[in-house]
Amino acid sequence: MFVSIARQVRLGAATAAIALATFSQSFGAEGPFTGLSGSWSGGGSIAMADGSHERIHCRAHYTAGGGGHSLSQSLHCASASTSLQISANVVDQGGSLSGSWSETTRGVTGSISGHVSGTTIRAQVVGGGFSAGVGINLHGDSQSVTITPSSNTDIKTVTVSMHRG
Repeated sequence: MFVSIARQVRLGAATAAIALATFSQSFGAEGPFTGLSGSWSGGGSIAMADGSHERIHCRAHYTAGGGGHSLSQSLHCASASTSLQISANVVDQGGSLSGSWSETTRGVTGSISGHVSGTTIRAQVVGGGFSAGVGINLHGDSQSVTITPSSNTDIKTVTVSMHRG
């Protein structure tokens, strides 16, 4: 039972990183979250350290504020073995990102930090005994997300593609 809960917490933290995947491509006077409000969905795969894979599907709702420099997010992801509810708040200050996340069904919280440059985001997600690097590449109304845990975990990589609508 402990291993299953610990795996779900790590998956929850990794899934929280998907919150970073909702950036706009407009980096002028407006912030990077401009135009993101609304619903997004997508799917991908969780690659386990033992070589197995599991499909994951995510639905999200985003609200941008502060001239596009802040983002509130509500994210639901499900795989064959777990379901997660993630809330996050992220702020952009001149290309530096910071924020917090919580996995509400398990009471786990953490922080998000990183940088945005052009259509690429590099970030770190930490919390609940878990840390991971996050890479995000934007493509119009879609984005690809790769999450690589840096702590000792049974999750090797999480990849997800999200699309607006």
